[in-house]
Amino acid sequence: MPGSVSTARASYPVQLFAIAARSLTQLVRAPSHSRRAEAGRRLARHSLWLSAAGAALVIVLMVAFDRTEIQLMPARGTASLWPIRILTDFGKDENVLSLLGIALVVVALVAAGVHGTRRALLLGFGTRLQFMFLSVAVPVFAAEILKYLIGRGRPFVGGKADPFNFVPFEGTAAHASLPSGHAVTAFALAFAVSALWPRLRVFMFTYAIIILLTRLVLLAHHPSDVVAGAMVGTVGAMAVRYWFAARRLGFAILADGTILALPGPSAGRLKRVAHGATAP
Repeated sequence: MPGSVSTARASYPVQLFAIAARSLTQLVRAPSHSRRAEAGRRLARHSLWLSAAGAALVIVLMVAFDRTEIQLMPARGTASLWPIRILTDFGKDENVLSLLGIALVVVALVAAGVHGTRRALLLGFGTRLQFMFLSVAVPVFAAEILKYLIGRGRPFVGGKADPFNFVPFEGTAAHASLPSGHAVTAFALAFAVSALWPRLRVFMFTYAIIILLTRLVLLAHHPSDVVAGAMVGTVGAMAVRYWFAARRLGFAILADGTILALPGPSAGRLKRVAHGATAP
């Protein structure tokens, strides 16, 4: 008996490594869905229209509204804004990605200790967590590159409300205003969650808009910054959804290229699996 217990315990790290390797491998395997071309054309069309409309709105706001809006906001550092400072952290990329990353690790740890249907349920949920994580991480990475290239000053950097304060390749926080990283994160997460669970769409986009507004009230960004961030986050998450659908991971592609989420494990079944894995 001691020998069999030792063998079982020794196999756990092997199974954990196998789960991690499989999770990574499925993301980089060749796309196999027969309708991926239709979905790719649909993605390109929607991304182009969204980007064009967003860029036009950013320019209009920059020219006609940014200066006025930031002059109407309360002074930076106003003591009564402390609830807004707490609320805005729910859209911080480090916080969102850390939470999703921890959830991925927990799912992998539990899945390595169970077998059969219970493991399949956890791995299915893990794929959806991967989708949410990458839906945020990819546009956030793209936004960091854009911030560096554009170098737009935050409101009142330089001592005045100047929406045209650009120092490209500056690489400092003071000149990392466009696009807003919080808006990128919030709208990418809102799109990802809504893509998986459409019933949460209203709640998630309400959350994203609230995060967007906190950045304006705190004078962290111009209105055009948050609009640009919302556009980058949404388009980036759309691209990640296509990547998963083309590999048959969590999504199906209809004949016209529309991407829909496949049914996933219910919260009740996941709770029972987790309870069974941790029960003595």
